[in-house]
Amino acid sequence: MRLLWLVSEEAHGVLATGCSPVELAGWSVEVVHSAWAALDSLAHSAYEAVLADFPLPEWTAEEWLEEALRVQPLMPVLIREAEPRFERAVRLTRLGAFHYLGDPMDAEQFAALLEQAVRWRRQCERARSGGDPAAEPWRRLLIGESRAIRQIVETIRLVARRRCTVLITGDTGTGKEVVARAIHMASGRGHLPMVAVNCSAIPETLLEAELFGHVKGAFTGAIHHRMGRFEQAHRSTLFLDEIGDMPLDLQAKLLRVLQERELQRLGSSEVVSLDVRVLAASNADLEERIRQGRFREDLYYRLNVVPIHLPPLAERAGDIPLLVAHFLEKVCSREGIPPKRISAEAIERLASYSWPGNVRQLENAVEMAVILSGERELLVPSDFPLPSPAQWKALNANSLPSIRLPDEGMDFERTIARIERSLLEQALRRSNGNKKQAAELLRLKRTTFSAKLKSLQCAVNW
Repeated sequence: MRLLWLVSEEAHGVLATGCSPVELAGWSVEVVHSAWAALDSLAHSAYEAVLADFPLPEWTAEEWLEEALRVQPLMPVLIREAEPRFERAVRLTRLGAFHYLGDPMDAEQFAALLEQAVRWRRQCERARSGGDPAAEPWRRLLIGESRAIRQIVETIRLVARRRCTVLITGDTGTGKEVVARAIHMASGRGHLPMVAVNCSAIPETLLEAELFGHVKGAFTGAIHHRMGRFEQAHRSTLFLDEIGDMPLDLQAKLLRVLQERELQRLGSSEVVSLDVRVLAASNADLEERIRQGRFREDLYYRLNVVPIHLPPLAERAGDIPLLVAHFLEKVCSREGIPPKRISAEAIERLASYSWPGNVRQLENAVEMAVILSGERELLVPSDFPLPSPAQWKALNANSLPSIRLPDEGMDFERTIARIERSLLEQALRRSNGNKKQAAELLRLKRTTFSAKLKSLQCAVNW
């Protein structure tokens, strides 16, 4: 087996006396001292793994990792830094590094790590060899060829037919439910419908009955038996969206169902056995919520067996042309209008925008452009009234206006109420009166948004 080792000449002279991998049993190690030479070797020779030591002249670890994975998407790349830091480990592994390690390095542990890398690559290659895109309808759901999308596709191929839970994270609008549907379609359960529950859209008092069902007389208003979403998803997949908004007492019951694979309906002592694949999603930082005491740590680890993180659209801007083409075809087909095209200038404008609303915002922008362009076939930059670079740079500065406290003081409650009312009204205008979308813009539950709207008596007639 062959290992490519990228290391500067200065570092190699130091490492050769102690922590060098050149004497690994069963491995042939090729040493290169130039980042460009390493990329050329990856493009023209076969290796089982790569070890890259940083720092390197004129290259950051992130830049070289991205180029290496572009040349060899399935190559296990191990990044080593002389002064390892936890935040660096998180960032580089999210960018696709197989492992992040520091110096010194135990030879036996490193050999075991390389064996893991070889097994991982072979699994990926087996999954890919059996994955004909024409025979994988789920692959058409994931639009894009960026490194992030390719990694998600490979992960889905590896885990889809397993029973393990998957936790999908990412900002609002990045496509978490799309990934969940792709996993469901790729699994052996895809012939049955996936059952989806938005945990933030159902009142807390009703969520337990919604998930687990109830019998007649279990509570006031329970006039008949009802099957819960878990039972509806028997032999299929249950998708729990916005899992971070689930009440703590219900989290404990969910944990037991996930562990025991059985439940009891509200008001019944009968035990119902289940065969359900659970996928969960959250746009909240669940680890932060654990620290705040708002989310159970044991449930987090039970859900986070396989994590999938969806980056913001701004971090995969190269996928925007493919997404725009997909949305153009989708909207034109749905509306029954002739296909439309988009100019290169319009694509350039869309690709340079930050898209705070992510893929969902891009889809809405394309739909609006298609509808308002009328009979015209070609879409141009003016069809996309986005803020100018200076405007959206200012919007992204996250700076709040300074409020001066008058010498005579102020009515704090009334001032805060005015600020809240202004934000609610802006959200309603931006969403054309759609309360659900307005609540999402403000990162509020719809019930909370409606309650604030009523209490503040916003003077907006929708």
